[in-house]
Amino acid sequence: MADDESARQASEDAAPTFEEALRKLEEIVRRLEEGNLTLDESLRLYEEGIAAFQRCQTLLGEAELKVRKLVETLDGDLKEEPFEGPAQ
Repeated sequence: MADDESARQASEDAAPTFEEALRKLEEIVRRLEEGNLTLDESLRLYEEGIAAFQRCQTLLGEAELKVRKLVETLDGDLKEEPFEGPAQ
């Protein structure tokens, strides 16, 4: 069991942060827009871009869940409400 946990933690540690994935995605878009790539290079970068995009989506979804708050209603039940942030 400890080995499974260690492997999972190592995998998470190796996964890019949101900022890293976003930077990679921006770089891929820049390179694709230049248009100086072969078809194979373009396809490889496209696949990497999809992976970076999916990583960003996953991390944003996880962040949204962390931001939600639980509010106790008058009858003692817990109600989940989205975090609305400070009023502007």
